[in-house]
Amino acid sequence: MADANLQVLTAMITPAVLISGAGTLLMSTSSRLGRVTDRVRQLTARFKVLVTDEGRAEALARDEKRLIVKQLPRLARRSRIIVRAMTALYLAVALLVLTSILIGGSALLGAQAGPLPVMLAIAGAASLAYGALLLSFETRLSARTTREEMQFLITLGDHYAGLYDEALMTSVRQDVDQS
Repeated sequence: MADANLQVLTAMITPAVLISGAGTLLMSTSSRLGRVTDRVRQLTARFKVLVTDEGRAEALARDEKRLIVKQLPRLARRSRIIVRAMTALYLAVALLVLTSILIGGSALLGAQAGPLPVMLAIAGAASLAYGALLLSFETRLSARTTREEMQFLITLGDHYAGLYDEALMTSVRQDVDQS
């Protein structure tokens, strides 16, 4: 028969698998938030250039300023989604750690934990799933913004059509539209 202490230890470690997954998601999500912040800073710097006399003289400066202004609400939305996802992931970690502590504590005290550790583990897993779902939404929003930027670059390329092969521009346009 297996040692009861080892069974308790095994039960305590089981949530660690989910904790590890949540931790990995938290690291990548933190990086995503940093990228959004960097993107806002880049757009701010570019916008400052576009509103100068020299910037206004650039090809399609007005269109680029519109694109920047159009992207700001999406970047704000992405930021809010990422923060919600991080909150859900941190909550998942806390609930799963609490599950492990409750399992170990009840065994140490020789008391029945009852359904509470299971309920906490389910809540932690649900919070983890919610965070992952939010990240999926944020990814789609990011991809849409990237497609808009690619379409602007094609428009800019059309403006300088003499520099490009028209067949190349048509091919690029089709590739971007399919993504």
